Amino acid sequence: MKNRSIAIITARGGSKRIPRKNNREFCGKPILAYSIEAAQNAGVFDEIMVSTDDEEIAKTAKQYGASIPFFRSKENAGDYAVTADVVKEVLTEYKRLGQQFEFACCIYPTAPFLTGEKLRKAMEELTESDLDSVMPVTAFSFPPQRGMYIRGGQLIFCYPENDLKRSQDLETMYHDCGQFYCVRTPSFLQTGKLVMEKTGAVILPESEVQDIDNLEDWKIAEMKYRFLKGEFKQ
Repeated sequence: MKNRSIAIITARGGSKRIPRKNNREFCGKPILAYSIEAAQNAGVFDEIMVSTDDEEIAKTAKQYGASIPFFRSKENAGDYAVTADVVKEVLTEYKRLGQQFEFACCIYPTAPFLTGEKLRKAMEELTESDLDSVMPVTAFSFPPQRGMYIRGGQLIFCYPENDLKRSQDLETMYHDCGQFYCVRTPSFLQTGKLVMEKTGAVILPESEVQDIDNLEDWKIAEMKYRFLKGEFKQ
């Protein structure tokens, strides 16, 4: 079978800053569930699996309809595990089971703002072009070109040539949303990178993006989620 696609949700058990982060309840259900449901709602994946080393996470994943054909290796479950290595491991293990995929989408387990529509749009952009990968980005809220360092207790412009330029005259710059990466698997396996030379973008509004690295981030993400769902009304 050609052009098969797999969604790989990376959810290891360990997390130091937010204990049990990938299985923690977020607005009524485990945060992992949102990524699984988004992949299901996209309607473009032949396989939706969760890569984990944790029995409890595996139980949640199965409860919400994801596959756990094998557990993640100890080598790729530590604090210094690289996402690309996790994806490579999954693709390699599936190949050993007799399954190969032309396209793969690596989805983070802490992405409650992710929707099936966004994933479908990214996969369509990837499969209908010669791109090697597609990822979501959002614009910086303030131009990085006007950023500053602190040196010897004093502020210094990172780019002095921009110190008198108006923000609206500077080119818009974007950053990774930290939600997913859709890749053409032959290109990924060749380069070992999720962001390759020919990478396309799905641009998201800042309101639908939130890093969740600590408990304060978590609380902000829940407030943003409830606001977007219309639970906060004036």
